[in-house]
Amino acid sequence: MNRSSNRPRLPALAASVVLVLGPVLALPVVGATSASAAPMSAPASVSAPASITTSAQLPRPTGPHPVGRSTLHLVDRDRPDPWVPSAGPRQLMVSMYYPARPGTGGPTAPYMTTEEARHLLELRAPDVTVPPEVISGVRTWAHADARPARGRFPLVVLSPGFTFPRATLTGLAEDLASRGYAVALVDHPYENAGTTLPDGQTLPCAICDEFSTIGGDAVAESRARDVSFVLDRLTGRHPAWRYARVIDASRIGMAGHSIGGNSAAATMAGDARVRAGVNLDGTFFSKVPEGGLDGRPFLMFGAEARQGDESWHRTWADLDGWKRWMTVAGTDHGSFTDVPLLADLVGIPDTAQVPYERSLALTRAYVAAFFDQHLKGKPQPLLDGPSPDNPEVSVRLP
Repeated sequence: MNRSSNRPRLPALAASVVLVLGPVLALPVVGATSASAAPMSAPASVSAPASITTSAQLPRPTGPHPVGRSTLHLVDRDRPDPWVPSAGPRQLMVSMYYPARPGTGGPTAPYMTTEEARHLLELRAPDVTVPPEVISGVRTWAHADARPARGRFPLVVLSPGFTFPRATLTGLAEDLASRGYAVALVDHPYENAGTTLPDGQTLPCAICDEFSTIGGDAVAESRARDVSFVLDRLTGRHPAWRYARVIDASRIGMAGHSIGGNSAAATMAGDARVRAGVNLDGTFFSKVPEGGLDGRPFLMFGAEARQGDESWHRTWADLDGWKRWMTVAGTDHGSFTDVPLLADLVGIPDTAQVPYERSLALTRAYVAAFFDQHLKGKPQPLLDGPSPDNPEVSVRLP
């Protein structure tokens, strides 16, 4: 596979990351409206001191619950892999985050595997010579296989941006779990830099250089099938997750970044089980049906550049239920993920004015408010207009 360096560099963060030790380092990101935008400038080579012991930590989740994490390997034996048919049935890796009982579980879960980090650096920051452990060693808050809290919780599915592993939405996933949600964070193999399977094999990206040929609509529709299969395996009579009893299958939502956000709408169009959706700064390659989404609510949450995205204007007109279009000033395409933290760790300058911790705090607050209102039935005035506490966010109402 040709891992060319002519992809846009993932914008990094300035100085607000929680760093314990080590230098600031960087990464690249899929463009705001396509997968092949012009590259951002980046250092020709960035290397770390031989004695580096970098340890960065994601911001603390804001909810009252400790967080647990389990990892699932799901195989859809009725569907060949859409991108590499010779690989056999479609395989998915899913991280399950959930409210946990205090003091249970093992150590905090790893952010990603070292091989996933190595593939990510090779694909997105090929000129960087930082060890992959700088990325894989990011510290999380979720404890591996902690016992779940008592009760049943709404389920939120999360889908990452094209080329990026599921780990890049960990900051959002952990926060939702701490607020009382079960969260299924899905990797879509061969669409991201690398996905490590339980046998230790790391699947590379097979279509990262072919996005414009394949088409974003095909990717979004394939992800919709991935997600419907995940829902089957989580809510069916014989669920794949041992803690599936905590899921309230009558309250399911989905959010995603970039093509993952488009996939939220595509999934809702074909799967009535998903009651509410969020697109975090993703072009709608796959169109929302002209008749809308059967009145189900949808949040469009993105950077200022989306004001000029025709697909957002078209989708806004087609949505037939509760809807909001929220614009976050000073952000860019990666601001709604952990990408700025990773970029900062490998030394690529951030192009966003809003620091990572602030953009993550806003993303967490508005996504949680949306699902609290539409999956938990708790009205959220935050969604009804500008907030003096969040001057970066403008709100478009129907």
